[in-house]
Amino acid sequence: MSANKDSDGGWKSFVWNSEKKEFLGRTGSSWLKIFLFYVIFYGCLAGIFIGTIQALLLTLSNYKPTYQDRVAPPGIHTPPRSVKSEIAYTKSNEESYRKYTDDMNAFLKIYDIDIQTEGQNFEDCGETPQTYIERGGLEDSELGQRKACRFSRSLLGACSGLKDTNYGFKDGKPCLIVKLNRIVNFKPRAPTNNQSLPEALQAKSQPNLIPIYCKNKREEDESKIGEIKYYGMGEGFPLQYYPYYGKLLHAQYLQPLVAIQFTNLTLDQELRIECKVYGANIDYSEKDRYQGRFDVKFTIAS
Repeated sequence: MSANKDSDGGWKSFVWNSEKKEFLGRTGSSWLKIFLFYVIFYGCLAGIFIGTIQALLLTLSNYKPTYQDRVAPPGIHTPPRSVKSEIAYTKSNEESYRKYTDDMNAFLKIYDIDIQTEGQNFEDCGETPQTYIERGGLEDSELGQRKACRFSRSLLGACSGLKDTNYGFKDGKPCLIVKLNRIVNFKPRAPTNNQSLPEALQAKSQPNLIPIYCKNKREEDESKIGEIKYYGMGEGFPLQYYPYYGKLLHAQYLQPLVAIQFTNLTLDQELRIECKVYGANIDYSEKDRYQGRFDVKFTIAS
């Protein structure tokens, strides 16, 4: 019993030693010194951290990313969404392609012309491809919000969803919508040499247009693809919609779109198609299949 009492007494003495006036082995002055040390120590660390962040913020702009070299321009977005760029459905079964048409409807909703009003900072920028529209520098904050060019979904013709709400899927003639991803202050340049374009595009080349062209990716699919139609302003990306000034200055901005309709795909076959955007400053990468181009696989069952 005495051993237990000694043990209990030692523990209590460590917590509070009334003779030495120590709490957990330290006097009040010792606790005060160590408390002040850690306050100063962590205060200095916090000061260094805050100072570093503030110094970094001084190098950043509210209007343009300081570094834009991690992703080579431009990336491509292609509604409707699909898993691994594979679009598969049964022509006679509406439920099998409803997810695609619903996604197209949601995507094109912001392109309804009735919401692109002057009050929303939209303006007409011409009905044919034209050169860039400069709206001031990125740092010219006194200019306020920049106007955005209207782009009506009606330009997408048979793929606009205004007449055919199934976007051709019901008839085995599916549509894709293509847009170039937004990059602040990026100006895509039209091809400078017709010889760099596919033969089918050389006669259609326009000075203020970034064209797009699709073809079979595998040789054995060449006779199974059929006619491909392109819809949009000039059937490409017109330059007057560029540059983009960022979310703060160009909140209402809409990218120009191109619709691609595959009008005669062979049914019950797996078909691979590659589409490329052609521009003087548009490159392609084997590591990124959505840089300047994209692949899609169609499987349409009858």
